Amino acid sequence: MPRPSPNLNLLRSLDVLLDTRNLTAAAGILGLTQSTLSRQLAQLRSQFGDPLLVREGQRFLLTERARMLRAPLKALLESLEAVLSEPVFDPAACTRRFAIAGSDYLADHVLPTLVEAIGREAPRAEVVFRMWEPGYYRLLSDEDIDLVATIADTLPDNLHGRAMGKDRPVCAMRAAHPLARQELGLTDYLQWPHLRVTGGSDKDSFVDQYLAARGLRRHVRVAVPFFSSALRIAGNDDLLWTLPEHMAITLSRQTPLAWKPLPFDVPDYQYWLLWHSRSHHDPVHQWFRRHVFGVLHGFDHGVTHYGMQDAHGNHAQRAIDGPEAAP
Repeated sequence: MPRPSPNLNLLRSLDVLLDTRNLTAAAGILGLTQSTLSRQLAQLRSQFGDPLLVREGQRFLLTERARMLRAPLKALLESLEAVLSEPVFDPAACTRRFAIAGSDYLADHVLPTLVEAIGREAPRAEVVFRMWEPGYYRLLSDEDIDLVATIADTLPDNLHGRAMGKDRPVCAMRAAHPLARQELGLTDYLQWPHLRVTGGSDKDSFVDQYLAARGLRRHVRVAVPFFSSALRIAGNDDLLWTLPEHMAITLSRQTPLAWKPLPFDVPDYQYWLLWHSRSHHDPVHQWFRRHVFGVLHGFDHGVTHYGMQDAHGNHAQRAIDGPEAAP
């Protein structure tokens, strides 16, 4: 006759019984009544096809099968406890590879501070940066990317995010551009050639959608994937460049740039730090994203400290924070 399938819930009771060799003491340790533990012992004897504990006077003796079970049973219970217990994360011992994606603007201005912050607590961890392409959310689901800093109107399915703030798109040009000292009109915006950055977040497709709906079209004469390249080109040519205002503020410190409000209604950019649901409850990932958000939030020239120019040309700082959000 085949034996009944093993009941793993009884293994803890068996371990205590083999240690104590006493039903009353074992029942007290396990928080069970003695009658309940007696029934469990009967089930264990049936499962193992062995009496396991044999009464001799006022005590129990272990059978040879029970003696053989003690060491592997304890190892099994320790392994189960390790599987079921909360993992303990020690940053100093962490050798994990963390990957974050964004634009080269992020890499140039934020990544050095992030690498330093991670290195102080987890000197053996690896940090990898990848260029982000608009809409490439599958990189988060395919386990290549841990975090992405990007613009998003809504969070796709299975993504979690933390809002970093908002700013507005503006039209930038070199300070010597003929339009730099006058109000920018729609005719001006259409007559002059444009520069476009294709890497990172989708920052200006709304422009072409707005114009196309009105039968209009701008001329994009130069398209490059990097802000660093665009900055050099914009400084040497009379091109118009639509970009976020907080970036225009920072980049104008490197190259003389002027910027104007766009000559039509524009949506605000909503910035997010995003990650996939598969990583949401991972304590190691939680540690990493807290560091990343902390660095991004503390970046003086980032969107969370985005400042609007006042009438005197000064930047009035306003800090923007937000909680983690699920889709």
